[in-house]
Amino acid sequence: MRVYIIAKHPAFGRTEKEHSNRQDWQNIRAMMPYIWDYRGRVLFALVCLMISKLAMVGVPVILKYIVDGLDAKPGQIIVLPLALLAAYGFLRFINSGFNELRDAIFARVRFHAMSSLAVSVLSHLHDLSLRYHLERNTGAISRDLERGTQSISSILNYLVFNIVPTAAEFLLVATILFSQYDSLFAGIIFFTVIFYIGFTLMITEWRMHYRHQMNALDSSANGRAMDSLMNYETVKYFNNDEHEIARYRNTMGQWEEAAVKSQNTMSLLNFGQAVIIAIGVTGIMILAAQGVVDDELTLGDLVLINTMMLQLFLPLNFLGVIYRSLKYALADMDKVIKLLRRPVEITDHADANALEISQASIEFRNVGFHYNEDRQILEDVSFTLKDGEKLAIVGPSGAGKSTIARLLFRFYDISQGQILISDQDIAGVTQQSLREAIGIVPQDTVLFNDSILYNIQYARPEASFEDVREVARLADIDRFIEALPQGYDTIVGERGLKLSGGEKQRVAIARVLLKNPAILVFDEATSSLDSQSEKNILGALTRISHNKTTLVIAHRLSTVIDADHIIVLEQGQVRERGDHESLIEVEGLYAQLWRMQQKKAQQSE
Repeated sequence: MRVYIIAKHPAFGRTEKEHSNRQDWQNIRAMMPYIWDYRGRVLFALVCLMISKLAMVGVPVILKYIVDGLDAKPGQIIVLPLALLAAYGFLRFINSGFNELRDAIFARVRFHAMSSLAVSVLSHLHDLSLRYHLERNTGAISRDLERGTQSISSILNYLVFNIVPTAAEFLLVATILFSQYDSLFAGIIFFTVIFYIGFTLMITEWRMHYRHQMNALDSSANGRAMDSLMNYETVKYFNNDEHEIARYRNTMGQWEEAAVKSQNTMSLLNFGQAVIIAIGVTGIMILAAQGVVDDELTLGDLVLINTMMLQLFLPLNFLGVIYRSLKYALADMDKVIKLLRRPVEITDHADANALEISQASIEFRNVGFHYNEDRQILEDVSFTLKDGEKLAIVGPSGAGKSTIARLLFRFYDISQGQILISDQDIAGVTQQSLREAIGIVPQDTVLFNDSILYNIQYARPEASFEDVREVARLADIDRFIEALPQGYDTIVGERGLKLSGGEKQRVAIARVLLKNPAILVFDEATSSLDSQSEKNILGALTRISHNKTTLVIAHRLSTVIDADHIIVLEQGQVRERGDHESLIEVEGLYAQLWRMQQKKAQQSE
């Protein structure tokens, strides 16, 4: 029997802190640029809204005169007030018509804001450094992005269509009641509204904690679900289906408890609001009815006051719902705004120029680098690779070989020294021009969930199909592709999982060949290939890298014996350098690694 130890989710320890660190007004201001493009539509929508509210407030006034006209005293003849009835119907029409016009006008603003925010977030995510992306939780980010883009629509609706018109309607109704009736009416309305708003704000603030728990747990559960699905094969290898389900069930159980508490506290809030409104309306109606009995008010006044009170407290009741929903929407948006405010680590200098390559040389000058200050990855690494030469970097696992490729692409900024390409410091050129000049076949090839054609053509989208077929031939994958039922239109699956490791790497090789950069980087480019495929591809790589500056990061020393220069890294430092023959003669670390690999190769034959 397996025992699964599930740790309590850390969200419970941080939701209050996150809530207190929110800056709602700053978040609302940050949202404004997304609607500025359609500010004219916003103003027009507000005009439609105000016309609608004026018509709505005018309805009970007309209704008062209709009731008074029909409330004839004994002996009086009742005349049907057709003009008033027509005005009543017209105001109803104006109210509904301008409401719908408002929604139609504002639709463009709302959906443009949603799409613009989504694009901004994705763009910012691409601008963030590799350091951030190695630490991110894709599932949680996708859920936060989904909620954040939906929240901007909700916030716009609440602010423009609910809070502003509710305040306007309250002022209009209050003005009519205060100007035409006893001040006692005003006193009851005033204290009812103040007590209602105070109660709503207090309870809502208290219960927001549960909403934050729900959000954190929802993102965590989604992240865990996505993680387990993306690692489906690993889960099956270790027979850990139950473990993954247990983790997910535990998080969803905590989410369920937070959701139940959120719903229960909302019911408490709704009940308290209903009690306050009932007491206020009852008090007003008692006063109005007494006024009719005392012949101080007409039946029309009673209808007017009752209708006004309903029109006043109905939006006020919705104001409670709106306030809660607005707070929820702001909570949903908070993570997205914080993500947008996350500083970009790697940026182009203000005076950065495009990289100009006359001679595609590479030089590392006393380069030092660390991910964290307490863990040095590279220390005082120096080497020069001239135009058209091939340099290999070898060494034990964890020596820092792949880090050199990442630094060359400027995924990170170095902590000391300089990296130069064609005698230009890469920190002083634009990232786009730098990465246009370099092509890489990475150790872990990840493909898009699209066709093989798309994945190869990704290096140069405007390339012709014949160009794609040619590089596929050079990468020794053309016959494999053409043997597939769908050929180049075959979908490779998420992260390319429908292809073998060797097939993925050959697609990656074809892709970099299509890019045709000045500098080639092969990071364990043949590590997943069998001996025959490796031999074929090494021959192709030798042909296409002829006269190109090539940096090879390799574990198999047999793949780099033809390199002009070989650097041996160990614990982030250059231990040896030279060509294959000279390093064998030195009888150092390279020679030791060579003998071990040769012995292993002989044993496997």
